Amino acid sequence: MSSIELTSSQREILQELINLYGVSERAVKGEDIAAKVDRNPGTIRNQMQSLKALQLVEGVPGPKGGYKPTATAYEALELEQLDEPADVPFYHNGERVSGANVQEIDLTSVHHPELCRAEIRLHGSIKDFHEGDTVVVGPTPRSKLRIEGVLDGKDDTNNVLIVSTTGMEAPSGEEAPEH
Repeated sequence: MSSIELTSSQREILQELINLYGVSERAVKGEDIAAKVDRNPGTIRNQMQSLKALQLVEGVPGPKGGYKPTATAYEALELEQLDEPADVPFYHNGERVSGANVQEIDLTSVHHPELCRAEIRLHGSIKDFHEGDTVVVGPTPRSKLRIEGVLDGKDDTNNVLIVSTTGMEAPSGEEAPEH
């Protein structure tokens, strides 16, 4: 399958639809998406028409209606649609975040002597995260990796938190070397 080229606006709207749908598992109203992405409902309706044409979204008519992401929507954003995703504990400023589903952890700049960054892709809203916030991810299900760090920035379009790591714990239980 060829990948679908989406504008950053379409990606953000689709990501928010998936986030909201993941929480409620019901059709999501355009107004709810508009509020989350800070755009007007008319803009969302127009974007939804193009997303429907790409078969990424289906419209649900009626008073309980709204929009639902299709399986293709998850593929377009390279998200795995797991029936029972493994729960990876995620803490924000010391508080466990419920409903934050860690999709992917990328360790970037590991070769840099003073700096190690982790890019943490979440399934769930990242609107309430701000630079300087502390985050702890893990332990992950298989490798039991645990990462601590400080939020350096975020990529709202791809739902990624960019974290400057302050510590990592390796599966053997021994401390990973400080970065």
